[in-house]
Amino acid sequence: MTTIDHAMIDLHPRPLGTALLRGWCKRCPNCGAGPMMSGYLSVREHCPVCMEELHHHHSDDGPVYLTVLIVAFIAAPLMFWAHLALRPDPLVLTSVFTIGCIATALYLLPRLKGVMVALQWAKRMHGFGDRG
Repeated sequence: MTTIDHAMIDLHPRPLGTALLRGWCKRCPNCGAGPMMSGYLSVREHCPVCMEELHHHHSDDGPVYLTVLIVAFIAAPLMFWAHLALRPDPLVLTSVFTIGCIATALYLLPRLKGVMVALQWAKRMHGFGDRG
């Protein structure tokens, strides 16, 4: 027979889609009103609006790997197409794609970190479920 720990059952579900969208917008996954980030990649200790603790996150290198993966999947076909169709000078091609890749990575990185923190919050990972 299985036992149910009633302390672990939370009456308030955490919708994954809403949390991920709020994370993409760099907002608190709980209320959506407060900012999640205190800097470019620094996550606040808690939301200034609803006081939800955000320090439990363990995003580590996940957002970086996702950023590199997405940028590579966008840049590689575009670079291949540009090389075949436009035939630009190699220095021009390299310069344009270097700037484009850096700009895309800088745009995606904080948003993907917000998504990772929101995913952990919605799934109650790494201590996000302790408070209920």
